[in-house]
Amino acid sequence: MTNEKNPIQFSSLFDAGEVICQTKEKDRDKVLLDLLRQLAYQRGIGNVDEAYQAVLARENDMPTIVARGMAMPHARLDAIDELVVGVATSREGIVYDARQPDNLVKLIVLTLAPKAAPGAYLQAISSLARICQDPSTPDVIASLPTAEQVWSFFDKGGMVLPDHLRAADVMDPVQVKLQENDTLERAIDLFVRHRLNELPVVDKDGDLIGVVSTYELLRVCLPDYILWMDDLTPILNFEPFAEILRKESKTWLAEIMTTDYATVEADAPAVQVAKEITRQRTNRAYVVRGKKLLGVASLETFLSKILRE
Repeated sequence: MTNEKNPIQFSSLFDAGEVICQTKEKDRDKVLLDLLRQLAYQRGIGNVDEAYQAVLARENDMPTIVARGMAMPHARLDAIDELVVGVATSREGIVYDARQPDNLVKLIVLTLAPKAAPGAYLQAISSLARICQDPSTPDVIASLPTAEQVWSFFDKGGMVLPDHLRAADVMDPVQVKLQENDTLERAIDLFVRHRLNELPVVDKDGDLIGVVSTYELLRVCLPDYILWMDDLTPILNFEPFAEILRKESKTWLAEIMTTDYATVEADAPAVQVAKEITRQRTNRAYVVRGKKLLGVASLETFLSKILRE
């Protein structure tokens, strides 16, 4: 969408005419409808009701509060062929998610993307990452009295759309991981407790050194000779598994972990995730910077973010 010689400024996606400044409306859905009507008048986004229903469907399923005081609702539409942005501010704040009544949203950035533009929304949200990091930003923008000043804030911020999505943009944080000095007992406990089938192993510096999977666990439990047996009656009581249980607290992960897994550098194009997942015939790729584990890009998350967000 962009290149380094001619980057697209985020502020070029809207102007003061697409800003609702210091709305007095307290109802989230009415603010969203007001924004869509404004965009329909200014930019011609097609059927407002269809766009409204598309936005609400997403927000009701998972409200897109991307930082405290800031929401970034979005939808993908057939009627547009470029990114369209609308901004609304509220000085007092709006209860955007009933489950978070104390997190009053003061800045709403509504993004509409063409239906056939995979990842366009992620590019937009990536360009706003810097302002999301400053917790005072929603309050600062909401205090600006005119739409022109709101637009100018984004323009002077120098935010640009990245020229490509990075692997880091389609990853999830690693919720559970193993340490290099953990035992098989610890791995089994985590597999069962979190219903996972694969766990990364990191060293004391947080560097990824291996992966332990339930497949590898089964391979250890079922020696090769069992796979060739037609008559399994001699082991109906799971004798190989019983042997593993007797040794689980004394079996180190180094004995069962694999170093054959998919990795992608954090700043690599997100499409590299798809390539590595396909090449390794797996359903996830670990996102690293150097050797340090940053996150995991699963096939499910990748498809959701690229094809639906």
